[in-house]
Amino acid sequence: MALAKQDERVAFWETYGKRDRSPAAVWRSLIYEARHLGAVRLERHRLGNAEVKNTYDAMAAILASLT
Repeated sequence: MALAKQDERVAFWETYGKRDRSPAAVWRSLIYEARHLGAVRLERHRLGNAEVKNTYDAMAAILASLT
């Protein structure tokens, strides 16, 4: 999500520096993304919005990339 919008996050990445693209860093990034999707699902459930089907394909792609 930190890369999703071009707002003040641009300044963050300019200051933070280039992203680590090592295999370990890419793996960690996928884990964080899967965790975020899980949190989205829980929050939608908490709010009574059972519409999570649009996250299934994204989660499947992330999980496939982890193997």
